[in-house]
Amino acid sequence: MIKAGIIGGAGYTSGELLRILVNHPKVEIDFVFSTSQARKPLTAAHPDLIGETDLVFTDKINTDVNVVFLCLGHGKSKAFLENNEFALHTRIIDLSNDFRLDNDANFNSKVFVYGLPELNKNKIVATKYIANPGCFATAIQLALLPLASGGLLENDIHINAVTGSTGAGVQLSETTHHSWRNSNISHYKAFEHQHLAEIKQSLNSLQKDFGKEILFIPNRGEFTRGIFATLYTKTSKSKEELVDLYQTFYKEHPFVWVTAEDISLKMAVQTNKCILSLEKKGDYLLVTSIIDNLLKGASGQAVQNMNLMFGLEETTGLKLKSSGF
Repeated sequence: MIKAGIIGGAGYTSGELLRILVNHPKVEIDFVFSTSQARKPLTAAHPDLIGETDLVFTDKINTDVNVVFLCLGHGKSKAFLENNEFALHTRIIDLSNDFRLDNDANFNSKVFVYGLPELNKNKIVATKYIANPGCFATAIQLALLPLASGGLLENDIHINAVTGSTGAGVQLSETTHHSWRNSNISHYKAFEHQHLAEIKQSLNSLQKDFGKEILFIPNRGEFTRGIFATLYTKTSKSKEELVDLYQTFYKEHPFVWVTAEDISLKMAVQTNKCILSLEKKGDYLLVTSIIDNLLKGASGQAVQNMNLMFGLEETTGLKLKSSGF
């Protein structure tokens, strides 16, 4: 069995991670570290786990586990690893943005691989250190990677995406209260969202001359989970050629599905899937991309990476199904 530890166990992403790992056939959860919840049962922070586990939060760390997941706030993973040294054999999967960019990937003799399996599967299999992608970044990259692989990103890309309130994390802020979020919508960080840097980095790895604008408008939705992203750009390729390109690109990737039919967010929520829909209107290609921000956009993808790192079938423990309503 793979002995796993979780650092920062009280948040939304760690809650999803626990729900997956308590039912994963090859994993034993060794410890769940949380200074705010130490000595309380996991169900104090994640009450839906009642009957699933009797584990208790701890403020002690076992540095000899097989894998550790860092579910810490952005900027906190580096500080944690500076103060806590794990065994050489311990795999580390970081869910923050601390190591996603090439300039940050080398840290204390550790080289973090960007953990988007549909882009870097071979590197993920061979590494011990993973920088898990951001949620918006995952939805947007999966919508664009096939185009970049064919050198087809020749024009500006326009993106409008809506995320659920869980994307803001468990800590309350002015724009996460139910009374503010309910029956409301707003955009934020227009044209300058932090995930743009990792998106551009990935696209440039496939299309070296890519230098067009990515005009990204992120929106806060009134629902709790999921990302619904629409992207459009110009291309001379026909719809049939594009559908074939996408289906071929993702043929060996079990969590990405391509269709020419209309899609809706609930098709992907509570799953580790990314579902892509392609439409062509004149010279414009419209790609719709849907994911669950807490699963394919965070914890599900982290377990997908863990499976690859330990030589398991990629889908192990992740055959999650949407309710559809």
